[in-house]
Amino acid sequence: MPATKRAKPVYQRGGYKLYRRADREAFEIVWYDDERKRERSASARTEDVAAARAALDRLYLERTRGDAFCPTCGQPRAADGVYVSAAIADYLTLSADKPSIDAIRARLQHVLLYLVDKDLATIKCDRIDAAWVERFRKWLAARPIVSPTGKTRTRSLSTVENSVLQLAAAINECGGIKARFRSLQPKDVNRTPQFRADVPQLAAMFRYCLQPDARSDKEIERRKRERSGLLAFLRISVTTMARPDAAHDVSTAPERGQWNSGRSVLNLNPVGRRQTRKYRAVVPVGGPMHAILDATTGMLVSGQSVKSAWESMATALDLPSDGESGMKLIRRSVANLVRAELPQEAWGELEMFLGHARFDDVSDLYAPFSPDYLRRALAAIDGIVARIESLVPGAFLIDVGQSEPAVDLRRVQAFASGRTGPNRPV
Repeated sequence: MPATKRAKPVYQRGGYKLYRRADREAFEIVWYDDERKRERSASARTEDVAAARAALDRLYLERTRGDAFCPTCGQPRAADGVYVSAAIADYLTLSADKPSIDAIRARLQHVLLYLVDKDLATIKCDRIDAAWVERFRKWLAARPIVSPTGKTRTRSLSTVENSVLQLAAAINECGGIKARFRSLQPKDVNRTPQFRADVPQLAAMFRYCLQPDARSDKEIERRKRERSGLLAFLRISVTTMARPDAAHDVSTAPERGQWNSGRSVLNLNPVGRRQTRKYRAVVPVGGPMHAILDATTGMLVSGQSVKSAWESMATALDLPSDGESGMKLIRRSVANLVRAELPQEAWGELEMFLGHARFDDVSDLYAPFSPDYLRRALAAIDGIVARIESLVPGAFLIDVGQSEPAVDLRRVQAFASGRTGPNRPV
């Protein structure tokens, strides 16, 4: 009996075809495997057409991206070249599951806008050289960054170079050639902010959340509620020195595997999230923050982001502008204070707290649960917490209405009198 002829595929790329099957809800991807000399198939795992097309594209690229290069000489096989826009689209498809996909997409969007603005939609990857990239750099640098509220600021060189770096990755991965240009080194374009907040300035941030200026008790309570997310962000940022994105990610939900109350350690990288170049460490947590995390159900920082609340606070406290006092200020400032309290031989603990250094894979399984894990860095942080609490009582209470502080007042007095560390300048 002759086989039933398939209907026309819904979508096709190369030898890979997408079909809708009558007996199944999910789409099916079918292709011929040259190695096995037979037809193969795989479920797209979705009944949505757009998602199924993306699944086919991803499978096609994963199985054929090596075909663009000769395994002997390493030269590209495609004589007519690959469009830059197509290479970017394919690269975004392959990168869809990366934790940094939002940043990748935003960086490459600048390249696509440039192609449209300069009428270069059909330019191919082999035409992108150092001179072309230099023209792109100048074009992007001249375009200011505009916030959702309409505020504008000058685009930094590092922001521009991130788009260049991502373009090189897209061409290398999906363009059929090796990129004919190099991105600049971060040290050559990054402008590291110089401002660091001291303990009184950190305390002023907590005071902004807990003691807002208002004309009535009702308005005071309303502003406290509005600033509760910012307060939670300040607390976790001071006690863990986490990057802003990691601070927003902290949750006590068991399925995320972050908070281990019995061991007093917090994994800044939740279960299911792959580590990136910006490594998220496992850090010990002191008593005040331990009590706050134990009293928290789910996400610590409520809402999507406290960026707008941070900007309002920065304006109210007259913090430096021009990129000197972004949300990473807490991480930099606390690290600066901790380093001043540690002997030089213990600076490695600070590096591990920040995620700049790490144990090897085997040690990683055991060291975070040792009673001595990063104990000197933790003691320095606890001292900073104590000083903030002494200046702003209630800064590290479990909640605003609590009558007893979660801080050891003896530590407050000891740290305030300078007895807890050598206080070395940086």
